[in-house]
Amino acid sequence: MATTASCPPSALPIRITTTTTGVRLTSAHGSRASHATSSEPGARRPLPFTAMARSPPLLPRAPLLRRLLLAGALAASCSYFLLVLQAQASAPARYDGFAYGGAGAGAVAWKDAVLVEAFLDPLCPDSRDSWPPLRLVVERYSPRVSLIVHPFPLPYHTYSFMACRALHIANKLNSSSTYPLLELFFKNQGKFSNHATSSVSSTAVTGEISKMAAQAVGNSVSEFQSGFSDSRTDSAARVSFKYGCTRGVAGAPFFFVNGFLQPGAGSPIDYDTWTRILDPLVAQHGLTVETFTSM
Repeated sequence: MATTASCPPSALPIRITTTTTGVRLTSAHGSRASHATSSEPGARRPLPFTAMARSPPLLPRAPLLRRLLLAGALAASCSYFLLVLQAQASAPARYDGFAYGGAGAGAVAWKDAVLVEAFLDPLCPDSRDSWPPLRLVVERYSPRVSLIVHPFPLPYHTYSFMACRALHIANKLNSSSTYPLLELFFKNQGKFSNHATSSVSSTAVTGEISKMAAQAVGNSVSEFQSGFSDSRTDSAARVSFKYGCTRGVAGAPFFFVNGFLQPGAGSPIDYDTWTRILDPLVAQHGLTVETFTSM
């Protein structure tokens, strides 16, 4: 098959003939312009005309999985920055968390004490197991060590958010009842587990929480339960969760000492480990603590 290629007006038409042995270029007068065949020794086989005329091949498209991962990473980054921006725009009226030992302990925490911050889920078994040694070590070093607990509801415990909200209700009604209620949650975790509440309505669960909380708070059950209708307690529980996210908390328990995350995040810290962490810090404050081992 023969085709005629266009050329500038000043040049003679060139006819390009494709044969089984190569490509032959001839002028309009029939003279051979160039000729190469595979049968001639040392001759290079020319590229087919279609290969020379074809546009450069496009780069292969990225695999679908890679594109999805990149899109997911971008979405996660955007979500994180949106969370930070919202946290900056909606700063709470007071610092999040509950100071252990009463209102005075909160003031000491920011002055001359080593500050321990614990992010705990009231319905988390690891949070429950971490509480006795933490409470004991804080009481041992008091007033040189202060503790603030931030409620942090884990999403895979169905009623953790309600439990954290109950702590804010108790703190509002009677601040001295917050930690007794936390310990009641630790003691009765099985009652509010996912399995135990799988066939129970949320209204019934909040009713049971209110009955238990009334023992610690000293108010009536109905008065405590009305706290679940107060949007301020809902907002306070949300702030606690958002604050934990801004600190990089991804589970419970998480512990910070003077703002620094402690190793083994998500697992309890035993009493001996706590003393090894706090002894050098307390010593820098010039306080000698007598050793005792009673638990």
